Amino acid sequence: MMKTRQPTATLDDQPIPVRVKLAAAWTSFMFLYAYVDILNFFTPGVVDDILDGKVFEFELSQAFSTAALALVGVPILMVVASTTLPARAARTTNLVVAALYVPVTAVNAVGESWLLFYGLGIVLELALLALVVRYAWTWPRAASSGAA
Repeated sequence: MMKTRQPTATLDDQPIPVRVKLAAAWTSFMFLYAYVDILNFFTPGVVDDILDGKVFEFELSQAFSTAALALVGVPILMVVASTTLPARAARTTNLVVAALYVPVTAVNAVGESWLLFYGLGIVLELALLALVVRYAWTWPRAASSGAA
């Protein structure tokens, strides 16, 4: 007869630093951002349009590719910024960038025919941006060390 082993000690659930939470949220955001784009290649006609030099309503060009790189580059850099900037700057930067990316993320559904696919991607991305705002907004404060 097999016996189920009972745990002898409670697991230590240590608090996660806010910087790690922010970096994890931005990393997850970027995985979603990338995978929605990658999986979009399976949408009928997308690859043909790209081979014809067009993405959505835009002509493929150096300007388009540079703008696209800048758009994905900001959240990528937020992983590093969240962990290396001084606390006040990191908090402010996270609040501003996450707030700016809410409309950017929502606009990605415009003109798309696979709304279920894009809708799920956008909902997940917006949930992560909401976490970024929450983590940054509720950033723990240091206890005051002033004399009474």
